Amino acid sequence: MTRRRAHGGSTGAGTVCVLVASVLWGTTGTAATFAPAVGPLAIGAAAMGLGGLLQALVAAPRIRREAPRLRAHKGVVLLGLLSVGTYPLAFYSSMRLAGVAVGTVVSIGSAPLASALIERVVDGRRLTRRWTTGAALGLAGTVVLCAAEASGAHSAPGARSAGETVLGVGLGLAAGLTYALYSWAAHRLISRGVTSGAAMGTVFGLGGLLLLPVLLATGGPLLASWSNAAVGVYMALVPMFAGYVLFGWGLAHVPASTATTLSLLEPAVAAVLAVLVVGERLPLPGWAGIALVVGCLAVLTLPTRTRARSRATATGADGAARTDTVALAGHTESP
Repeated sequence: MTRRRAHGGSTGAGTVCVLVASVLWGTTGTAATFAPAVGPLAIGAAAMGLGGLLQALVAAPRIRREAPRLRAHKGVVLLGLLSVGTYPLAFYSSMRLAGVAVGTVVSIGSAPLASALIERVVDGRRLTRRWTTGAALGLAGTVVLCAAEASGAHSAPGARSAGETVLGVGLGLAAGLTYALYSWAAHRLISRGVTSGAAMGTVFGLGGLLLLPVLLATGGPLLASWSNAAVGVYMALVPMFAGYVLFGWGLAHVPASTATTLSLLEPAVAAVLAVLVVGERLPLPGWAGIALVVGCLAVLTLPTRTRARSRATATGADGAARTDTVALAGHTESP
């Protein structure tokens, strides 16, 4: 009974960490509007690169202590760092070519499916009905939300060509795959006994090193004004450093497929902030999409009493069964 309580609590804490990280990530689009002269590659390289290096710096003592264990899983580390180095370039380029709405829905929306496929093929993990229901609601909500945003921007000047859109969608799929890959790699390291700080610091620190040349080549506008520099510092410190520290803690307690599905909250937060802060208008279908995303989060985070009832039924005496059911009712497990 104590083990059940501890597992349920740790799963709940992991879920909260991923949700808070998703909220922080959802602020990046609004923050970027305060530095319109800075290109998407510079924003991505600064945020993910500097944020990753900061994670490595903070986790340096743990990385040194756990270096033998990390070297034993160097293949997983290599996969993770290459994915971290690729993700922001593909993600921000996708939004530039296909538009923010399409780039976001393809990148963030495809990640849970990629994560589930990776876990099914590599780890043999079966998809639960609850995860499938939650993922379907979240993906539907994200598609509806971004379609609503795209319909509002369709008549704007500077329409994109079909070739640009197709390339943007392809890069969005690459972003979703690399997001799923580095999430799986970090979770794999943590499940093999590496602490979340050492795992995230190593993967994101080495990935940040890969992004430094891109930052040096494109990051000049970040130094052109104090406001641009402030945006770069915010992106590196808050969404990327703090957000991925929380994400690492979450990955210590929930599977990567669940974490990437919970991160579907990110585009919903981005849309709400665009309305409240930037002054954009969101059509009614967009709010319906946000409602579907909230439904996805409810399905994935609300506790279930199925196992509590099963254990109570298995108890021999009726009185003991009633006692066990009462004892377990307050701390049932999340999926």
